[in-house]
Amino acid sequence: MNNAKSLRLKAAALSAVFFVVILALWHVATLPTKEPKVTLTADQIEYAQLMGKDPQAAASTPAKSSFPTVADMGKTIARQLADPFYDNGPNDKGVGIQVAYSLGRVALGFGFAVAFAIPLGFLIGMSPLAYRALDPFIQVLKPISPLAWMPIALYTIKDSSISGIFVIFICSIWPMLTNTAFGVAGVRREWLNVASTLQVRPMRKAIEVILPAAAPTILTGMRISMGIAWLVIVAAEMLVGGTGIGYFVWNEWNNLSLANVIFAILVIGLVGMTLDMLFAKAQKAVTYAD
Repeated sequence: MNNAKSLRLKAAALSAVFFVVILALWHVATLPTKEPKVTLTADQIEYAQLMGKDPQAAASTPAKSSFPTVADMGKTIARQLADPFYDNGPNDKGVGIQVAYSLGRVALGFGFAVAFAIPLGFLIGMSPLAYRALDPFIQVLKPISPLAWMPIALYTIKDSSISGIFVIFICSIWPMLTNTAFGVAGVRREWLNVASTLQVRPMRKAIEVILPAAAPTILTGMRISMGIAWLVIVAAEMLVGGTGIGYFVWNEWNNLSLANVIFAILVIGLVGMTLDMLFAKAQKAVTYAD
């Protein structure tokens, strides 16, 4: 126990060191650079004087980095988090509202995928015939890029928000489906034999014997699918626009606000990490040590 606690403390300290190093490198990379002294033309000198500037000083002013500095990012983060749920119209919403829209779409698409993939995965895992019949379709559809589905979804559904939910659904199915089938097929034979000996009904056997045994593998598939769903919705929202954190990134890029783009990237990463941690805890809760 003490060794585990010591390891966590050392890991946290090392992470803090890495974070400080990254900030230091960022700061150095965005320091103003001294441009070579240039000779101004008569028109440039006259313009500088009209603007109330010293022509010689204007010629030798250090050039500020076009990339946001650490201080710029600090101000951006503070400003965005000060009021994350403001709503000033279609193209001006707080990051909290945008994340909420994205999470709502992810929850719907992921929920539909769970309702479809887990029962079908049970069928495939318990029936070699079903596995052989459906495996070619799974292998063909599984590697298709999420963005390849978007034009078909937009053409058939004709609604950008529902199309995003459909793309999440179609791309979240496969890890859950394959992991569920693998987990169900890998249930120990002796447990199934005992259930058969006791004449346990198929539905009860599936719920009380197979599901608890396969739960860790199923949760692994759900964890992978959630990561894919969060990745997909950001890309989809950048294409279809409207609302969501992906649209927020694209809109801020169009506004040439690189600091807001970087802030949104950090938010995407933190939300994704939080979702993954929740599924990791659920996976740990249903895992039984031998």
